[in-house]
Amino acid sequence: MKILLTGAGGQIGHDLIGTLTASGHEVVSTDLAPRPPSHAHAQSKSWQRLDVTDPAATKAMFEKIQPEMVFHLAAILSASGEKNPTLAYDVNQTGTWNVLEAARLTGVKRMIFTSSIAVFGPPPSGPLPDPTPDDVALHPTTMYGVTKVAGELLCAYYTKKHGVDCRGVRFPGLISAAMPGGGSSDYALFMYVDAVRKGGYDAFARADTRIPLMYMPDGVRALIEVAMADREKLSRSIYNIAAFSPRADEIGQSVQRAIPEAKFTFSPDPRRQAILDSWPKSLDDSAAQRDWGWKPVYDLDGMTDDLIPRVRRMLELGAILSTH
Repeated sequence: MKILLTGAGGQIGHDLIGTLTASGHEVVSTDLAPRPPSHAHAQSKSWQRLDVTDPAATKAMFEKIQPEMVFHLAAILSASGEKNPTLAYDVNQTGTWNVLEAARLTGVKRMIFTSSIAVFGPPPSGPLPDPTPDDVALHPTTMYGVTKVAGELLCAYYTKKHGVDCRGVRFPGLISAAMPGGGSSDYALFMYVDAVRKGGYDAFARADTRIPLMYMPDGVRALIEVAMADREKLSRSIYNIAAFSPRADEIGQSVQRAIPEAKFTFSPDPRRQAILDSWPKSLDDSAAQRDWGWKPVYDLDGMTDDLIPRVRRMLELGAILSTH
């Protein structure tokens, strides 16, 4: 199958390209940035420059490639989006509209949308249910979350009105050995990275911060599973998916199993902590389990055991930046 990715240079694209290519799909990767110097991205036969905020360029790319399926990954994440909300709106809102329109106009039948727990926020009536189900009132507190809510609604609209089969998942905080892109859950990855390279980390979150997290191999598998599921089995367009929801200090304890000398301190950044506190503590993903058989493979310690050797290798190769 010929598959086009937008935002392929980001954290998800890094792993998704390799997995799709290994499965025999022809992958065309697009991004505003140049091709990253990594083995996974090198597996993509084609790397094209695309600015999804440009509707004419987006439509022209779809006409040129004629993809059978599109994974729409391009986005400005939560922390970065609060620094530049105009850019976040342009990329996340206008970009998603442009990609859906290009799909409609060029006959692309299926688009996979990446949403986020950032769509949630504290409702006026009290805290979010724990675990938080798919269908609650959405009160996002960031421009990233606002645009992801709109993207979810556009996804359902284009499926119903225009026959573009748009489906996707709400990702928890994703953790991998690739550099994150400015999300509020980045503290979790840096607990691993700095434990390896510095012997510890001063997290920008409270020790008792608890949000849903997921190891990237599970995240990529979830995207592919929902992408390939029979439409008749899907009861909705966008699904919660869950893996584990540790406190920040529990992540530290898991890391210390592998690196006993690692030291962790917690110095909450008010802006990012407020975002983290607005998100669910855990997710109810029973609809994904029922409709397309979703089940995570990795728990926290399983991720730790796999991730720390990968972080060591990435640091040896100079693939993780020395500052953050």
